[in-house]
Parts: sequence; C-alpha cells; structure tokens
Amino acid sequence: MLTQSLFYFLSFLAIFSALAVIIAKNPVHSVLYLILTFFAITGHYILLNAQFLAIVNMIVYAGAIMVLFLFVLMLLNLNAETEPQKPAYIKIAGVVSGGLLLLVLVGALKTVDVSGAGGTTATDMGLVENLGMVLFNEFLLPFELASVLLLTAMVGAVLIGRREA
Repeated sequence: MLTQSLFYFLSFLAIFSALAVIIAKNPVHSVLYLILTFFAITGHYILLNAQFLAIVNMIVYAGAIMVLFLFVLMLLNLNAETEPQKPAYIKIAGVVSGGLLLLVLVGALKTVDVSGAGGTTATDMGLVENLGMVLFNEFLLPFELASVLLLTAMVGAVLIGRREA
C-alpha cells in the first residue's frame, strides 16, 4: 500500500513538474522544474529496484546536465524585450508536429507486450552487483576497448588544447 501511494505521488509530481517545464515563462524556472521531474523519475527507478539507474539519473542528469543548462541560461541573460516573437504559423506547426509525435508514440505503445516475461526475479533486477557481473564477464572486451578509446580521446583533447610555448 505504501509503495502504491508513493508511486502515485511520484507520478503526479513528475507529470505536474513536466507540464510546468512547458508552461513556465521564465527559463530558469523551467530548468528547476525539469530538475524536479528528474528527481521524481529517480524515485520511480528506486521503486523499480534499479539503484544504478537511479544514481546515474540523479548524478548525471539532475546534477551535471541541469547545472550546465542553468549556467548557460544565466550566461545568456534572456529578456522578453530582446527575444523576437515567433509568428503564429510556427507555433501551429509546433503543436501539429507534437500531436503527430504523440500519435506515433501511442500507436507504438499499442504493440508493446507488458506480460513481464523475463529471466531474472524482481528482486535481482537493477542491482549494481548484477550489472557489474554481466559487464565484467560477458562484455569485458568491449568495456576495455571503450575505456582505451576514452583514454585516447582524453589524451588527444589535452594535446590539442595545450598552448604552444
């Protein structure tokens, strides 16, 4: 009963804050509402016993990316007076394209099988230990190749970005 109540509360919070992102006039308020949406989705991940996704969502999206969005918005210093107003046909095209996207998503969701037939039990799904076992047993070579690629890219970025003396 508590889990179901928490689910409904987090769902209401996520939907309300996602709508507030769209409706808010101030871009900074939009970013703050988006952070609230990410925290509500993190709560859903915790309810699904997907701790790794919850932590990554909180650190990467709500932490790093939203701070960058907020920094860019404050750096741009947007004013309503300096911002050009869009014509009505652009707004209508946006609403029509958004409605078509919603129609495609609803059509795609009609074919989804939600029977939940999976190979693991509900208590094992989403645990960091299981993710690590799969990552280091079955996908060790791609994982190591990706780490070497990232290391090479980092060294290349440092070499390109350094100043010539």
